[in-house]
Amino acid sequence: MNTHTSASQSGQAPSLTAAIIRRFIQLAAYIVIQAALLFAASGRPDWLMAWIYLGLYVGGIALLSVVLLPRSPELVAERSQIKENAKGWDRVLTSLYGVIGLSILVVAGLDLRFGWSPHFPDWLEWVGVVVILPGWALLSWAMISNRFFSGVVRIQTDRGHTVVSGGPYQFVRHPGYGGMIIAALATAAMLGSWWAFIPTGLLLCTIVVRTVLEDRTLQNELAGYQAYAAQVRYRLVPGVW
Repeated sequence: MNTHTSASQSGQAPSLTAAIIRRFIQLAAYIVIQAALLFAASGRPDWLMAWIYLGLYVGGIALLSVVLLPRSPELVAERSQIKENAKGWDRVLTSLYGVIGLSILVVAGLDLRFGWSPHFPDWLEWVGVVVILPGWALLSWAMISNRFFSGVVRIQTDRGHTVVSGGPYQFVRHPGYGGMIIAALATAAMLGSWWAFIPTGLLLCTIVVRTVLEDRTLQNELAGYQAYAAQVRYRLVPGVW
């Protein structure tokens, strides 16, 4: 029995480690893609706000990793792949979310290059820098509080999926999406582009649709979620919706 357990653990550890490594490779690739889009679209390798955005992004991932890896390495591994039971509609929305999110950076860069927007005040860019921090902080808090914070919508029976009601989940049912909305609006502001608010609006619509569909899925398929939803009435904004 001891031999069998040791063999099982030795088989799981490399798999978990490989999944975590894969996740960090994905994040590194995404950072490179964002940087390439920002500087290629703008033609300005000296674009200060782009560098600040990338610096905050890398710093945020580093801080989150320091907290998350010791607490829930399985979550990091979970977010490295799309499992077979992920909802088909969410595969579409996730892809759409990724494309629209990157398009915000492209539009902002092209706006800087060609001067599409009327004057964008410098102070508003710095407001974006300040506001993006609580947005990412809320998203990170949700992820740290919820070890089932997968990158796709699925009922994680393989991981003993249960309802999470602590942390920010005691205030709204989908705090992570709230953080994403705040960060998206702040990104368009800090990059100094009125035109970037157009794809940002599309991104917000995608998040709202995903919130509705995910909430419906959880109420129908996750034990205990209906009772939780009766206690925590609001999905994204306390007192509003």
